[in-house]
Amino acid sequence: MGGQLDGLKVLVTGAGGGIGEAVALAMAEAGADVFVADIDMGRAEAVVSQAEAHGVKAYAMQADCGDIKQIDAMIEGAVSNMGRLDVIVNNAGVTRNAFIMDIDEADWDRMHRVNSKGVFFAMQRAARQMIEQGEGRIINMASIAGRGFSATSNAAYAASKGAVLAMTYVAAHQLGPKNINVNAICPGVTFTDLVDKLIEDRAEEQGRTVEEMREIFERPIPIRRGNDPSDVAALAVFLASPGARNISGQGYNVDGGLINS
Repeated sequence: MGGQLDGLKVLVTGAGGGIGEAVALAMAEAGADVFVADIDMGRAEAVVSQAEAHGVKAYAMQADCGDIKQIDAMIEGAVSNMGRLDVIVNNAGVTRNAFIMDIDEADWDRMHRVNSKGVFFAMQRAARQMIEQGEGRIINMASIAGRGFSATSNAAYAASKGAVLAMTYVAAHQLGPKNINVNAICPGVTFTDLVDKLIEDRAEEQGRTVEEMREIFERPIPIRRGNDPSDVAALAVFLASPGARNISGQGYNVDGGLINS
């Protein structure tokens, strides 16, 4: 992937681990300078150290992507440090394993605060900068949960990711005339700390081993394997690249063929 994104300035939210970390490092490997935002500053700084090993510039910032003031500061920090903002990957998200009857108002608010409200305002704030520049790319991390995948962590999470897909499509139409591409990525089963915790919780609930539960998660996937975060990151790099200049308003599944919508 080296050289695809030479000179681009990329902001990745929730980049201290999992998919976000993989995206930030893949962008750096492809030649982009990266601004790593995460609620955990220590983890963000660790990713910066790895990114810099690719010979690019990288910056870390602590940011709660459910707080609009912190979103504003994050965008300002990215532009101040990198000089412009070519790409934002709105990856930050939260969830928990919960039966529909066990979700309370606090759960709903927590997930939608980050997963939908946070994505909207980060997208909006980034677009303001991109409009001034005359171009930009927005990549929103949705999920096959947003398409109705029934084995997701919970219904509130699915709703928040469905909102991301809807916002992506509308934003693509409204920002297209400003030369801004907006797309979404919908990961399927992806083995991150978040999903590992979900598998552990399900295994405990059902009296199974973690290995048995992991196999249950992968069994319905036609290609018979879940994602490594790098599988998702590869698509993010492509959507940021010149080859994707005429792709907008799309949501791409990375799920091994698990769902067909």
